[in-house]
Amino acid sequence: MRRAGFTLVEMLVALFVFGLLAAAGAAVMGSTLTSQSAVKSRVERFAEFQRLRALLRADLGQAADRRTRDTNGQPAPVAFIGGDPWGGAPERLFVVVRRGWENPDHDPRPSLQYVEYRLSGGRIERRVRAALDGVALGHAQVLLTGVDQSRVAFLHKGVWQNAWKGQPGTDIPRAVRLNLTVQGVGEVTQLFLTTGDGR
Repeated sequence: MRRAGFTLVEMLVALFVFGLLAAAGAAVMGSTLTSQSAVKSRVERFAEFQRLRALLRADLGQAADRRTRDTNGQPAPVAFIGGDPWGGAPERLFVVVRRGWENPDHDPRPSLQYVEYRLSGGRIERRVRAALDGVALGHAQVLLTGVDQSRVAFLHKGVWQNAWKGQPGTDIPRAVRLNLTVQGVGEVTQLFLTTGDGR
């Protein structure tokens, strides 16, 4: 007569099957976590691009023909500076004075805002002034990281130019093209219309 219970062989087989199931479950869990991390990284990267694009579209789409003065009181030669037309500012992408600066607290300031975009240390940065004239730039707002290279061009009368210092009759180009080479993404090209009338 056989006693109730499990033999040693049965226990070993059960433990072996349990071990296989546990290993498979751990592998599936690890793969899921790796995929989730990769997806999260891609989503965050996409969100960075969306924020950058939204700000560029807002700033360039509301470009104003308003020249400013620097901290020494010297007037800018044009309202819109593209690239490094006079030398000395290789990191600069462009400078624009934009309309539509929101003022919910009704502070005593204009609705115009001085905005400067730069590529610095592999990062696209946006800096603004607290006032249009005679004020230094504020802290940098980092919009995109991991940028290996950037090229900017400015459209005037159907011709793309690598730098912009104004043209007779207009301070603002018709459009801006931004080419970025970004780590893990590759080359990205973005086009933006401005308020310029150089067709």
